[in-house]
Amino acid sequence: MIDHAHDLASVRDATERLLTAVGKLDNASVTHPSRLPGWSRGHVLAHLARNADALVNVLEGRPMYVSGEARDADIERDAPRGLDAQLADLRESAARFQEAGDAPADWARTVELRNGVTDSASRVPFRRWVEVELHHVDLGIGYELEDLPADFTEREIDFLADRFAGHPDVPPTRLTDGTRAWRTGREAEGGPQVTVTGSPADLLGWLAGRRTGAALTVDGGPLPALPPL
Repeated sequence: MIDHAHDLASVRDATERLLTAVGKLDNASVTHPSRLPGWSRGHVLAHLARNADALVNVLEGRPMYVSGEARDADIERDAPRGLDAQLADLRESAARFQEAGDAPADWARTVELRNGVTDSASRVPFRRWVEVELHHVDLGIGYELEDLPADFTEREIDFLADRFAGHPDVPPTRLTDGTRAWRTGREAEGGPQVTVTGSPADLLGWLAGRRTGAALTVDGGPLPALPPL
């Protein structure tokens, strides 16, 4: 059972951590490269603000973005701004998202995201939580995958393992941190499967495309190549 109210509170907490960390930067450091290829830290911050507004659109029944081109253009437009403008936009867009999340609504309804993807409205707050946490890491300012809340990491591993489940290009794969286990990829159908073992942070980093998987232990074959998110 998804608890959207819990997730909205978690988004608020994650956003405060992000704002506090970003507030320690300066104008020059906002222009430095992030960990995402081709994006500065300003691009990441601009994306986070525009994503908040896009998810307000989703919750209020509008298209998430006017188009992919408009999404990209908005990020490019906002990326060069100074620190104060970035912080103000992050804070104000986050407040708009929280206001939309606090409005009375049918959380069981189906909503449409990008590229025709649909989901339960109740999962939108978790999707925003993912954006805030992972992109905080992407900024490269001292917040690492190991710093993520444990319940978030476990749920995001669940989410990504489910996303790749049944994918024809991913072999039957068992993931484990030594305590918990997840399955992803094609159905095993009684045949061999790959077992990937590592810390929760390393498993999440690999699944989310943030780490190569070099720290993982693999049995039963090579480390599977995952499709892009």
